[in-house]
Amino acid sequence: MLAAGRLLTRRGDRVAVITNDQGSDLVDTRLAREAVPDVAEVTGGCFCCRFDELADLVTDLVDAGRVDTVLAEAVGSCTDLQATVVRPLRAHYGDRLALAPLTTVVDPARVGALDGDLGYLFDRQLAEADLIAVNKSDTLPRAGLDALLHRMRRAHPDADVLGYSAGRGENLDDLVSRWTGAGRRRDVDLEVDYDRYAAAEAQLSWLNQVWQVTADGGFPARRWAHVALDSLSAACARRGDVIGHAKLAVQSPAGLVRMSVVAAGDPPTHEPAGPEEPPVASATVLVNVRATCPPADLESLVRAAAYTADLAVGATARPGPARAFAPSYPRPVHRLPAAPA
Repeated sequence: MLAAGRLLTRRGDRVAVITNDQGSDLVDTRLAREAVPDVAEVTGGCFCCRFDELADLVTDLVDAGRVDTVLAEAVGSCTDLQATVVRPLRAHYGDRLALAPLTTVVDPARVGALDGDLGYLFDRQLAEADLIAVNKSDTLPRAGLDALLHRMRRAHPDADVLGYSAGRGENLDDLVSRWTGAGRRRDVDLEVDYDRYAAAEAQLSWLNQVWQVTADGGFPARRWAHVALDSLSAACARRGDVIGHAKLAVQSPAGLVRMSVVAAGDPPTHEPAGPEEPPVASATVLVNVRATCPPADLESLVRAAAYTADLAVGATARPGPARAFAPSYPRPVHRLPAAPA
């Protein structure tokens, strides 16, 4: 989303980004503020359950004349968005807003990796998409990418399907053109078993927390964060936990660094990539994690990871209050059926 926002801004669009999460203190919001001038967030629930808040933010931005493009990314465990967000926006604000194709972004590593209720949730996200965008195309050989795109087109013939790489900017122009052009807009009713949907969300515990890390003689902030996230990833892999995402935003006098892990056992990726910066006396670390373990276990895992990083670099990390929880049953404000054929 942020790579697309930067591209649209370079083209001359006035772009706003709206982030979304079940919790607060969002890494994505912190990073978005580095990319575009207007950033807002909907927290404490998904767009469908916080529809009025989403609609107010969008219309306020547009009516104030500050933006002409709003990129809104729903929380990753949400589905049924055509009925609960897209159609209600079109019904109530269609005279003021032009809605782009509903896009589901796919990580190639996730395809086929989820089963049970989580697999059902992922399937529903694909089934309702106007556009299926396979990210990280650069991580696959050409033949592998072609096979995955063919598989998606065969399984979802009514959706547009493309591959791109947000990290390298490959085919990003095509993705943005599908949003701003005359792309497909489907209007079909999606069958969703809300009990299975709720069960899938409840499998994922959420933790959002801010840590203050200090060392009298200075410490390498990037290395602290790398060790902490690598330790968390390894611990989840040993336990057999699935990581939905694990993100750190590290703010220090050396700048802002984002690190993330999207699969248990994987090493962290850094943005921006680069060598270790000079030692700093302090850093603020924003932590967002989703994983399939009880909330109390997740809090303990994060605390242990921070302690491991402290030992590795000679620092002391002090946690702020943790918000660790499992999402409640989804109760959308609206659920509008498709128009009669």
